[in-house]
Amino acid sequence: MDNNTFTFDENKWSSLKKDLKKTVGDTAYNNWLKHLNYVSFEETSITFSVPTKFLRDWIVNNYSDKIKNETKKYIKKIDIIKFVVKPSGGRIVPGTTRTIKSSDNHWKSTLDVRSNQTSNYPNEFGAPLDPRFTFDNFVVGKPNELAFAASQRVSEADKITFNPLFLCGGVGLGKTHLMHAIGWKIKQKQPDRKVIYLSAEKFMYQFVRALRYKDTSAFKEQFRSIDVLMIDDVQFISGKDNTQEEFFHTFNALIEQNKQIVISADKSPTDLDGVQERLKSRLGCGLVADIHPTTYELRLGILIEKAQKRGVEIPPKVLEFLSHRIISNVREMEGALNRLVAHGTLVGTPITIETAQLVLQDLLKSSNKKITIEEIQKKVAEHFNIRITDMHSPRRSRSVARPRQIAMYLAKSITSRSLPEIGRKFGGRDHTTVMHAVKKIEELKLADINFNEDLELLKRLIDS
Repeated sequence: MDNNTFTFDENKWSSLKKDLKKTVGDTAYNNWLKHLNYVSFEETSITFSVPTKFLRDWIVNNYSDKIKNETKKYIKKIDIIKFVVKPSGGRIVPGTTRTIKSSDNHWKSTLDVRSNQTSNYPNEFGAPLDPRFTFDNFVVGKPNELAFAASQRVSEADKITFNPLFLCGGVGLGKTHLMHAIGWKIKQKQPDRKVIYLSAEKFMYQFVRALRYKDTSAFKEQFRSIDVLMIDDVQFISGKDNTQEEFFHTFNALIEQNKQIVISADKSPTDLDGVQERLKSRLGCGLVADIHPTTYELRLGILIEKAQKRGVEIPPKVLEFLSHRIISNVREMEGALNRLVAHGTLVGTPITIETAQLVLQDLLKSSNKKITIEEIQKKVAEHFNIRITDMHSPRRSRSVARPRQIAMYLAKSITSRSLPEIGRKFGGRDHTTVMHAVKKIEELKLADINFNEDLELLKRLIDS
């Protein structure tokens, strides 16, 4: 067919949209190409419109090749693709044309020379959501149940419930996991909602880059055109007054538009150092959900879930051992599990407590420093209903000697103290006495299941 008599009608446009959706996927299409509209076709040039300059630039920078390839299926002789800004229900904005033009078999982008509003500011922002982090694989316990419930409510509610939702807690306790889970759930329930997740550090970087390109208007437009903004580790903007100023105005603009905001930090808003008071007030005006340090039961549940997900068989005793020895954070605990599984797979040795002690000795030593011999003595004395002074006394009755031996054994297995150091803490006893106690308790562990279980209970009490 002669290209001069060719017509590009609504039927062909409808087919082209379906092809684009199939090519880029439902999520990308709904986020970026859904609002792309056909305007006109003339000889070898086709024009599309979008409602904002930001959307125009994003599509040109990220999807122009795919649009070009799909369009050529319908118009073989196509040299020029134009993108113009046309707000919903309005007219095309003069001076906003961005053109993708064929030149010597290469396509390049040019800007309308009449436009003094077009930006050179790069529009990449946000970070992809991690498919590993969903509500389904988040292990819930007492320390995180409020944060989990609030996150679910935010992701499922048709109306804004908590704004902002502020998740706070130490490193590796699940804040980032919950934020990604919120994003996935919202996209699953309402694919057309524009959800952006990024770190506070990335927000600051984007702002500084906008200043460098002398176009903060594009920066403002991109962040204020979204439906859900999630910013992780907001404590990193501490002391950055200019970034805090822009964040404050972005925050207010989204709140006024009834857009959802989710923030995370290592402290509650009132405890953030180097943050302006008015910003602290804004951050705390929704729901502040603390994520507390993990309990033994929660750590064990997380390890069981991680092991099942990897499809590996790990003896329950090993999981229990890891749960009450590595207590700093979940990431460190998961890293320990990965190392243990890798060692078992690559070296071919069975996964046992002894293997764990060997492979993870650096992590275990780090944890050991947090538990003192005095704490062990106190817990053991309370458990067996004896006086703390009995740990140092010369009394040899079984009711006192056995708990004392158990305390020595636990001091040797839990702390990094040497045998002479342990002996000195037990009334100045010789290191050989400690060695005898350790050997005796190990024998009793093997011979008596009830005794072994009692010993495990004591370990948990000491770690809790």
